[in-house]
Amino acid sequence: MSSIAQKTIETRLIGAARTTRALRVVTTELPHVYRKRFGQHFLHERGVIAKIIDALALHAGDRVVEIGPGLGALTDHLSPRLDHLHVIELDRDLAAWVRERYSPEKLTVHEGDALEFDLASLGDNIRLVGNLPYNISTPLLFHFAAFRDRLRDGHFMLQREVVERMAAAPSTPAYGRLSVMLQLDFEMELLFRIAPGAFKPPPKVESAIVRMIPLETRPFELPDRELFAQIVTRAFTQRRKTLRNSLQTFLSPADFPSIAIDPMARAENLGVSDYAKITHYVALRASTSAAPRA
Repeated sequence: MSSIAQKTIETRLIGAARTTRALRVVTTELPHVYRKRFGQHFLHERGVIAKIIDALALHAGDRVVEIGPGLGALTDHLSPRLDHLHVIELDRDLAAWVRERYSPEKLTVHEGDALEFDLASLGDNIRLVGNLPYNISTPLLFHFAAFRDRLRDGHFMLQREVVERMAAAPSTPAYGRLSVMLQLDFEMELLFRIAPGAFKPPPKVESAIVRMIPLETRPFELPDRELFAQIVTRAFTQRRKTLRNSLQTFLSPADFPSIAIDPMARAENLGVSDYAKITHYVALRASTSAAPRA
């Protein structure tokens, strides 16, 4: 074999070895098969990550809980800025990987379903952040809202359409049940949009970051939150109908003048305060009728 041929073979072998090492590094950094049932779309775009971190304006002592750390795209930037970080991860393989990657003195992994996690167990003034699975985003938002008194704020990546519904104003196409139920307790702001290419694998829809801040003083204290939810759900389940028809289980035509609400309006025409007013009226009427007569 000529010296030239020998050098050519050696060069190819060295190149193959380097390629193998490179592939091992990639495998170490991305040790995961995407699981569709978990709605996994992992953020990787550095510019987007930087914007999220800037929006959070973190302080070392903040009590931050990351929902679904995934492959650590956000975690890598959260953990160094905090005294301690909590993460909730359902995927057991990812939970194990996160435990190996981060020191337990700096990070606690809560392996389990965020839909069942008791945030109250972590104390007060909690800051939530995460890329929420799009297939269960609404149940997650309602679950987090149940801990409104424990929260300082929330920053979530969601489908842009969902964020627009959350922040929508009455009498707009996006306004619906989600808008009313969340705006009862939170101020919401769409911070910025995110293109599908910022995720692996890319979702089929555009995403957005929403900031949720619990209202310091709630202008709509309710006598019965469950009744409020029932009225809102009934109204928007039949949103094409007038309130006179959609809310006939709760209100008769004679009731509408007493609460100064147009019976010919539709669900999307009423603000949160209107639904609160209806709830007060229905609850008061029920308590009056149930009171024993002298």
